[in-house]
Order: sequence, then C-alpha cells, then structure tokens
Amino acid sequence: MKIVLTGSGTGGHFYPLIAVAEALRDLSHERRILEPTLYFLAPDPYDQQSLFDNKIIFVKCPAGKVRRYFSFRNFFDLFKTAWGTVSALITLFQIYPDVVVSKGGYTTVPVTLAANMLRIPVIVHESDAKPGRANLFAAARAYRVAISFESSRAFFPKKVQDRIALTGIPIRKELTLAGGTQGGAEELLLDKEVPTVLILGGSSGSQKINEVVMLALSELTTYVNVIHQTGKANFAEVQSLSKVALEKSAHPARYHAFPYLNIGSMRKAVGAAHLIVSRAGSTAISEISLWRKPSILIPIPESISHDQRSNAYAYAHTGGAVVLEEANLTPHVLVSEIRRITGNVEIARQMAERGSGFANADSARIIANEVLSVGLSHEPVAPV
Repeated sequence: MKIVLTGSGTGGHFYPLIAVAEALRDLSHERRILEPTLYFLAPDPYDQQSLFDNKIIFVKCPAGKVRRYFSFRNFFDLFKTAWGTVSALITLFQIYPDVVVSKGGYTTVPVTLAANMLRIPVIVHESDAKPGRANLFAAARAYRVAISFESSRAFFPKKVQDRIALTGIPIRKELTLAGGTQGGAEELLLDKEVPTVLILGGSSGSQKINEVVMLALSELTTYVNVIHQTGKANFAEVQSLSKVALEKSAHPARYHAFPYLNIGSMRKAVGAAHLIVSRAGSTAISEISLWRKPSILIPIPESISHDQRSNAYAYAHTGGAVVLEEANLTPHVLVSEIRRITGNVEIARQMAERGSGFANADSARIIANEVLSVGLSHEPVAPV
C-alpha cells in the first residue's frame, strides 16, 4: 500500500501528519499487514529528521500562495500553482498511491487537484474552528473529511456533510503523555519552591510574545520559574535582552530560554509546568488539553491568521484557558494573569480539568484506521 501525505510548511500542519504516520505503523503491526510506503509531497521537507525517523519519503512539489491582501505575487504564484499541479500529476502518476491525506494549506492544492484528476481517494483533515480555503476547496471532492472543532462543520457544503467526522487533532504519541512526565524540574534546574510557567510562541517563536516577556521578566522571576521557547531566529536577541532584564533580579536562575524544544525537552518542560502560555494554533491547544494544564492563549491577530482567534475562544469556552488578545497584551496584563492562576491552586486545577475533555487522544488512530480502510478497499487501476 502507498499513502501520500501533504500539508503546508508549519508545525501545525506537519506534525499531525507525523502522528498519523506513527499510528499507521502501529495499526499495521497490530493487524499483521505490511507497513504502507509513505510519501510527503510539499515544497520543502519542514523537518527532515521526523520524516527520516518515520520512514517517510519526501518528494518536492512546488505550490503558489494566495495571500489575503493585495500583492502582485498573487498573480505570479498562480503560475506556481499551475506548475505544481503538473508536477503533482506526474509524481502521483508515478507513485499511484492508494490514498492521499491532506492536512490543508496552500501547498496541498496542487496535490489534491492532481489526486482528483487521477481519481485517487483524498482524506482531508481540518484542524481549525474556521476551515482554511484549501481544505474547503479539497473537501468538495474528498472521500472523507475529518474535523477538530464541531463548529467548523457548518462551513463545509451540504453535499459533503455525510462524509464529515469529528476526530480531533492527531498528536504525536510521545507528546500525548507529556503532562505526566516526571523529572523535568531536576533536569532543568528549576526552583521547586515556586511554580513554573512554560511559554511557547509556536513552532517558530513569536517576536511579540518575546518582547512582552522580556519587559515582564524581572517581575515574573520573583514568583515563578520561566521556561521560554523563543524560536531559533529570536534566541540570540532574547538571550542578550534577558541578561539586561535580569541584572537587578534576585532570582535570575529562574529564567530558562531555549531556541526550540524537541520532543524529549518538551516532555520535561510540560511535566514541570504549572501553567502554559501559548499561541492558539489548533495543535498547540489539543496538546495543552491532553497535558491537562491550565493555559493563557495569545492568538495571532486575525489580520495575519484567520484561524487562531476562533480556536482560542472555542477552547476558552470550556473554561480551560484565558484568552489575551495581542492588541491588549502588556507586561502588566501578562504578569497579572500568570500570578492569578499560579497563585491559586483551585483555579489552576479547575482550568486543567475543564480543558482536559477537549482533545481526543485517539485522533491519530481514528484517522489512520480510516486511511488503511480506504487504502485496502481501493484498488487503483494503473494507467496503461
């Protein structure tokens, strides 16, 4: 069996595909069938190591981006998409997979278009409360559509409603249990006398969140440990600024900055954390829910990202999180909310409990099971 995975170049699109790949491998072993051959089609591999670890073959497939604002690049990128579709047609013709799994984003448009032309079944997964245009486009001809928020169902056309299932967001196995990981406080040299806050700015970090944290750092370290994922591009600057910010601090050792947290480091950090401050990507929210941690969500402004604000408020409705709009984000507001939650064990416990039912730990297996079912039932007629 051959399966093609495709998704845009962000962690929120890429890592759920890795979770599905892990589940496909597990289910294949359980059913005693041959592991499927997996391919990832995209303009770039995003995380080469994860692809290698999961035996996924990367095949470059160009794609043009349609921006939500006026840009002459939109015109030129139409030709990129056209060329990407031709490239995807050639690639899919050569591979002739049994099923294509699309995570969404502009890079998936050529692949799903080509799959439709070749009559290869497409399974679409939508992570966000408000579906992206690529998934709405692909869903019209998709064999199955998996959604993560019940509210997103209404955005899809009536003719596909019977093909939609609420599955949640696939999370990598090692991260689903991260909330219970022990030993992180010792390894990270955290002060056990105070709570710990884990600050995540998304897979690439957030310059805005970094700036506010730097301004609040001296006060934050008076009552919490701070584990701060800065993003690789921002790390050197944050390191320099933090030294200045902590010059007069009585507890400079309570601040721990990292450019990026791999799975092992993330598990330790999450296990030690009493509160998580994060962007509001759908994957991040599902991870926080499974980790059973209270959270403060800072969505990317709607003018930049159409989905994070909807995601944040959908999750906050459970009582598991507080939402701070970026326009209102100041050092004082951030410090106040962190102090309020970490300083009250009962508030933190209630938030963790209320948010815990939001995500589905079995999401990857549910999707992988359907992928295998479609793949096993689909017998492609190879072109003569």
